[in-house]
Amino acid sequence: MAEKVDVVVVGGGPAGIACAYTLAKAGVETIVFERGGYPGSKNVMGGILFTNALAKLIPDFREHAPVERPVTKRKFLAISEKDALGVETGFSDFSRPPHNNNFTVLRARFDQWFANQAEDAGAMILSETVVDDFIYDDNKKIIGVKTRRDDGDILCNCVVLADGVNSLLAKKAGLRSEFKPKDFVLGVKMVLGLPAEKICERFSLESKNDGAAYEFFGAVTNNILGSGFIYTNLESVSIGLGVALDGACKLGLRPYELLDKFMDHPYVRPLIKDSEPIEYSAHLLPEGGYHGMPHVFHDNVLVCGDAASFVNTSIYHEGSNLAMESGILAAKAVMQARGRGDFSAKSLMKYAEYLQESIVIKDLKKYERLPGFLHSSPHLFNNYLDLAIELAKDYFIVDELSKGERQKLMFKKAWGRVSVMQLIGDAYKSFRSFIWN
Repeated sequence: MAEKVDVVVVGGGPAGIACAYTLAKAGVETIVFERGGYPGSKNVMGGILFTNALAKLIPDFREHAPVERPVTKRKFLAISEKDALGVETGFSDFSRPPHNNNFTVLRARFDQWFANQAEDAGAMILSETVVDDFIYDDNKKIIGVKTRRDDGDILCNCVVLADGVNSLLAKKAGLRSEFKPKDFVLGVKMVLGLPAEKICERFSLESKNDGAAYEFFGAVTNNILGSGFIYTNLESVSIGLGVALDGACKLGLRPYELLDKFMDHPYVRPLIKDSEPIEYSAHLLPEGGYHGMPHVFHDNVLVCGDAASFVNTSIYHEGSNLAMESGILAAKAVMQARGRGDFSAKSLMKYAEYLQESIVIKDLKKYERLPGFLHSSPHLFNNYLDLAIELAKDYFIVDELSKGERQKLMFKKAWGRVSVMQLIGDAYKSFRSFIWN
């Protein structure tokens, strides 16, 4: 007879480990199956960890976790083929703990540390293990999982799916429909080695206790939906971009070629000069937002993290904190179901209720119109951004024209490129998507 445990968690990322840690701390027998060689070996994100949820689990994590730098400076830039126009923030409060709950991390290091905390709490983590399917009883209810291990069948009371953006198990459980390219972003990323003193010098940081996060829009993704980034680590920088999968497929774009072009941009090149490539990775990211979410519970099964499309697709790019928060809430719902001895959909519905009360759904709901608006408005990433750069350049040009003549030419250029009605319409849609819900 197959071994039985209370809970099986599929996936050793932030959502799965947060869930396992919470369950193990409460004395719930939990196994985590991770398909990679170790937790973090296959996990990819841009590089900023939002630590609100982590601080709930491990309040003193800053003293022990392998975080790289707190993010104390941010810059947002529109770039054309050769030029850049940006806005920078630098808030002194963010230089002090808790550093606005923003840290750069290298996932391979951080995820291993986080998984070790779950193991120390009592969870069992089995790496290099692929979960292929569920085990069902005679009533077609899920009662366990099938893995590729020699002793592969594991029975359990509940399965928590935290197996990433393209969760095939969520499809097999009937919790999500077919995947659609418009609901995904393809991300590519490189980690480039660079001495700490050069990082501080190039990004105008006082010490290794300060970090920078740069976001790029426009030509970085060939003016289609997407963005680029540079994040500073202790002795490396993470550089990459994400491009809408449907747009990339339609135009035949190769993201690694876009990344090479991005790294050679006149604004970017001096920032990474003489760096040494350390790591290259690529990954799909959920971009569907609130309306891209699957059903998150059923009899004996829950879905959390990227598998549930819990990524804030706004300018915040939040995913790690929503993943951890959903993992904690999944564990809470499982513990209550365990106390009742009832893991039916009716019992596990508490998970959906917890989500509705949390920042996970509140934030996704806040920006529910945003993905549709961005996909239907490609001109935002070419016409507006290019025009903004051109107008800013025109404004600062010093030549024989008077300032009044120069500004008249700027207004003429602007109204020749964007009609008043289009500007009003886009402003209204932007306000509804970003601010008003």
